[in-house]
Amino acid sequence: MRWIIFIAIYILIDMYAFQAVRTVTNNKWLYALYGLSSLLVLFLFVYALNSGEARTNPALMYNFGFFIAFFVPKLLIIVFMFGEDIVRLFVGLFSKIGGNESGFYIPSRRKFISGIALGIAAIPFAGLLYGMIQGKYNYKVLKYALEFDDLPEAFDGYTVTQISDVHSGSFDNKEKIAYGIDLINQQKSDIIVFTGDLVNNVASEMHKWKELFGSLHAKDGVYSVLGNHDYGDYVSWNSEAEKAKNLSALKKLQKEMGWRLLLNENQTLERNGQTIKLLGVENWGAGGFKKAGDLNKACEGCEVSDFKILLSHDPSHWQEQVKSHDKNIHLTLSGHTHGMQFGIEIPGWIKWSPVKYRYENWAGIYEEFGRYINVNRGFGYLGYPGRVGIWPEVTVITLKKKRINA
Repeated sequence: MRWIIFIAIYILIDMYAFQAVRTVTNNKWLYALYGLSSLLVLFLFVYALNSGEARTNPALMYNFGFFIAFFVPKLLIIVFMFGEDIVRLFVGLFSKIGGNESGFYIPSRRKFISGIALGIAAIPFAGLLYGMIQGKYNYKVLKYALEFDDLPEAFDGYTVTQISDVHSGSFDNKEKIAYGIDLINQQKSDIIVFTGDLVNNVASEMHKWKELFGSLHAKDGVYSVLGNHDYGDYVSWNSEAEKAKNLSALKKLQKEMGWRLLLNENQTLERNGQTIKLLGVENWGAGGFKKAGDLNKACEGCEVSDFKILLSHDPSHWQEQVKSHDKNIHLTLSGHTHGMQFGIEIPGWIKWSPVKYRYENWAGIYEEFGRYINVNRGFGYLGYPGRVGIWPEVTVITLKKKRINA
């Protein structure tokens, strides 16, 4: 029944949007092309969802991507068409009230309005296709310098490279991924950290990418935490034992890559006899997401005076617990949101994505009470196999000792 309702709504929207095409042209071949493409996109979308592999099969993710690329522009078209139909209806009503001899008369659609609607709809259509072809591998290195009064002198200039949300089950181009890995290594940071969601669902997704990600290297090593997708919660397992085995395999895989997985614990980093603490928690997310993270446990052995960096996948954790925690956590590194893989960013002018209405901290650096969080936009992608405006990110943060001007 749900499929019947969904398909009926889809067809109604499609037919309404088609009126714009009819108004602009009489070309029957274009009519046929419109109809065939609509039916094909719908079929591929329904097939992908029914297959049960849409989260793990990159090819099936394109079915979803093409559906979005075709459907979103049609929603824009019907906004214009509906607005024009309201005007046409009022014109007809006024003509009737005004005593028009021909009675109630609705004027025909204007080619000009339909042309504008189609022209504007072409923008997201082209953008969404570009996002699938090029945008998802359009890696950007974003660099920040953060100053702290109590940063140990030996760590002045210390660099942290952060990546997040790899979602290896979505990848389909080894050459592009190798380029991204090389870009990370080129930063020559003191430490590399990964803030969760290595896979979409199962540990085996990472097998063909293990060697590439195992080539990441930094002076103080590579550290990681788990994200909500790493636990296998979005898969139907035959038993809890099978699910637990998958998580164990994922943990083992990270160890084999040379990564140090932090599970509600901390690690001491040392420079010239001075130290800072690197903390890592399991996933903790508001709004129904997994809450395996234990911040108090991760802080065991840490003093309030210690300089602390926390790896926590979900930025809602910072809002709910971290920023006000009595152990004074200076910097939190998160991911999870992907910046929704869609938005508009012009540095210094605008930063917008629909995900901002769900997450207060969704991309970039935020500060409250002298405590900072960086929300990485993600290295990979999930669902829609692309990115538009919100590009895959490698973050480089330089820690600076705040100097008092004489």
